[in-house]
This record gives sequence, C-alpha cells and structure tokens, in this order.
Amino acid sequence: MEEADFVIVGAGSAGCVLANRLSAETGTRVVLLEAGPRDTNPWIHIPVGYFRTMHNPAVDWCFKTEPDPGLNGRSIAWPRGRVLGGSSSINGLLYVRGQPQDYDRWRQMGCTGWGWDDVLPLFKRAEGNTRGGDALHGADGPLTVSDPALERPICAAWNAAAVAAGYPENPDYNGPSQEGVGYFQVTTRGGLRCSAAKAYLKPAMKRSSLRVITGALALGIEMDGRRATGVRYRGPDGTRIIRAAREVILCGGSINSPHLLMLSGIGDAEHLRDNGVTPAHDLSGVGQNLQDHLQARPVWRCMVPTLNDEVQNLWQKARIAAQYALTRRGPMTMAASLGVAFLRTRPELETPDIQFHIQPWSAERPGEGPHPFSAFTASVCQLRPESRGHIALAGPDPVAYPKIHPNYLATQTDCDTIVAGLKIARDIAGHIPLAGMIAGEEKPGRDVGDNDLLQWARDTAVSIYHPTGTCKMGPGDGAVVGPDLRVHGIQGLRVADASIMPEIVSGNTNAPAIMIGEKASDLVLSEARVR
Repeated sequence: MEEADFVIVGAGSAGCVLANRLSAETGTRVVLLEAGPRDTNPWIHIPVGYFRTMHNPAVDWCFKTEPDPGLNGRSIAWPRGRVLGGSSSINGLLYVRGQPQDYDRWRQMGCTGWGWDDVLPLFKRAEGNTRGGDALHGADGPLTVSDPALERPICAAWNAAAVAAGYPENPDYNGPSQEGVGYFQVTTRGGLRCSAAKAYLKPAMKRSSLRVITGALALGIEMDGRRATGVRYRGPDGTRIIRAAREVILCGGSINSPHLLMLSGIGDAEHLRDNGVTPAHDLSGVGQNLQDHLQARPVWRCMVPTLNDEVQNLWQKARIAAQYALTRRGPMTMAASLGVAFLRTRPELETPDIQFHIQPWSAERPGEGPHPFSAFTASVCQLRPESRGHIALAGPDPVAYPKIHPNYLATQTDCDTIVAGLKIARDIAGHIPLAGMIAGEEKPGRDVGDNDLLQWARDTAVSIYHPTGTCKMGPGDGAVVGPDLRVHGIQGLRVADASIMPEIVSGNTNAPAIMIGEKASDLVLSEARVR
C-alpha cells in the first residue's frame, strides 16, 4: 500500500489540470492514475493524426453504444482517449467554450459559483490565445489556442454563401456573441497538438510531488463506511491499493467516472444488486442524465478539388508531408473541421441551437479515409438536446465495458431541430458562390425529400463525441455531486470532468472540461489551505 494526499483517477483534460495545480502546492503529494500509456505515439502530436488515433485500441477505449431506438436500432462508436491527455490527445482540436447562458443556467439550477462571471476567469487563466488577451480571452495560459494554419476555397465559399443566405459573419465565436459563421480556433502550438498533457502535465512531471502511473486500470474506490480512503488499481506491478490521505478525485469522463462509482457500490442500489455489486451508498443519479451531440453529415460533390483529391494522389501526399515538415502548415495541421457556424433554427430563440462543422473533405464516418471523389461535408448538430440517456453496469467485472444507452432523438424538439438544421444546410448550398462549386448533393441526396430527412438522420447520424452529464452537479434528486464537486453522502470523494455538467454546453466540450479542472483545483486547494 502506498499513500498520497490526493489520488486522481484519469489523466484526461480535467485530470491533467488537477495534477498540475495540486502538485504545485508546497508539501502536497499527488498520484495520477491513467489506464492508458504515455503519449509517445507520434500521430497524437500531429494535428491530423486523429485519423490514426481515433478507433485505435492502443490509445482509444473504443466504446460502442447499445442499439439505440432513436437511430433505428444502430450501435455506434464512442471514441474516448485512453492515454495521457485523455480525449484531448485524440480529439478534433476545436476550441469552443459554449454560450455564457449555458453557465448561467447551471447557476440557476442550484450550481452556485458556476455562472458565466464565475467561470470566465478560469477560461482566461487556461487560455494562451495567439491573438492576444482582452476582456474575454487569456494570452498567457498553458493551453495554446491558435488560428488554423490551413485555408481551403470551399470553406470560404460556404461562409460567403451563409452570409448571402442572411446569417452574420463572426470572427470570434468565443467573443461577445457566439452566433454567426467563421473559422474554428484550435488547440495547436507551433503546428503540433496542444493536449492537456502537453499544456499541464508535462511541465509538472518534473516535480517530486507528482507521481504519474500509466497502465493503471482503476478497479474500485476503497471505502471506510461513507468515506473514500483510496483506490484499488491494476498496474504494471499487479493489483495495488493507493491510500488518499485527503481526497480521491475521479476524472475518468462521462463513461468511466460513473462506471467506477457503480463498481464501488455507489449508485442506484437496485441496479447494483442486479449486477452483482453490493451497495455501499444508494445514489440513484449515478450514470443517469447522459447527453451527447448527435451529428448529421450531409455531403456535396464538388466541381473543384478538395482535400479528398489531394490525399488520393501520391505526389500530392508527398508535397503535403514536405510542407508540414518544413513549415508546420498545410493539411497535416488540419483540425477535425475548418469552418464553423452557430445558427438559430427559429428567430424567436435567444441563442443559436445548431452548430455546423464545415470540412473540406468527406468520408463515410469521422476518422475513416476520404471518399474517392471531390466533396465537402457540412456536419450539423443540435446544441442543446432534450433527450437523456444513461450508463449501466454490465456486471461486477471492472474490465467489462459498461452499457451505453444514448437515447438519441427521443423528443419532438430534438427531431425537429436536426431536420431544420439539414434544411438550412440545403438552403446555404443553394447560394452563390458555393452553388457554383457544387456538382450535386451526395448525402442525403435529392431523392431524400424534406419529409424524409428525419429517417435519413436516424439511419446515418453519428456522435460528435461530447458525452456529458452522468455525474450531474446540483442539489436535489438525480444529482451526484454538489457545486463543490463532492459526491453527495460520501466524504473524501469528488468528481471533476464533463460528467458533472447538469446540462451539456452549446458547443464542443474540451475547453469546458479543462475549465472544470481549473475550478476543481481552486475548490480543493481552498479547502486544503483552511485545514
């Protein structure tokens, strides 16, 4: 048995932040457990490498959902990072905070201290924006945020067509207003991925106060009555227990954090017994409130070359590689998307309810090779889905993956919104200059009329990989943690990752997860200093 002051489970976006901030405190001993390996795979650090790391079991948990009624019984992939940096090491590198109203809504739901005015300083503290700092942005934070080192005419044409269709241009969707069309900012530094591991963990690993153990699968939380006392894990030296003198902090994400709680006897008592786990604390909200962004991916064939053409040609591929090696620019710096739009499907809405990811390429599924023809993708997702799913045990074995029930498109609003987004995509495609570059609608295809768009979405839509909410923060029934991130009814145990979101944010979730890590470090250290 070993001992530390704080034991952090999961070296993902929030876990890396906590490991850095807590180990910087004088006299504090921190152990960080990560089930995956170190981030030595070179494709992690090349931005476009998510094509090689996503769905790769060496660095991806490779989760799959249960057959989902909302997707006509399909089971779909849910990639999650299993490596230092977690999903920030394999994600699409897109930097999006969400809307200020998202966080004010959290505060109104009883999450005191999580309103926009509370979290904005944390976003700024984390951010090192190459555009410089101002009232809404940080310039000196560890997470480098930069403009894309890539331009493609089809994306510029899409943005111009959207403006022609009546939508505003917006050069900074993380600025005063989210609404409009523009280009993503990305988490890259000098043409390389800036993951949470690179931004936060690597600078801290030289400290004697921090020990990082990779290949360490958490098996359960050690309990003394209603107090968490440590973590049992299987690592390079076999099964061991590490004692937490102060706290255990779960940062495993929206799948692994509720799974570990349930394996440890914390969850709905009846569900635990049904799966061979002895209840230690009846907490019905564990694994509930699951939310995700579902993307429908319409594709248009083009009369101009796109990245599909460039990567099909051997000489073009050699040129791309040389450009990246010499300048750190070009297609190998590409994030998952280049263009972005946050739009409203109805004029009476206060804020955008759909997001477009404009990609100068197309493929059958994200993370797979491109189509053998010129095309682009205008992926659209609903920002605030009403549907709620859940995570369930598949038995008491820690190695057995939990059952993921997303419950997509289960409400009328969700169905109407995804259809409205697809109609907007078609409308924008009909405007100049984009219309002059399009050869035809490949997917859904003109044979799929407006009345059939919902069924097409059910047949083809996939996750955009933003699972949240399964350890809901707040008071009352269904909540798992309080605004201090302590698990209700358990001492010495917190959760700090995207699972604590009571409602999913209106955008990509990596930047908010890093913010949650910053907030958690403030909460932990402020209490530790009082003792």
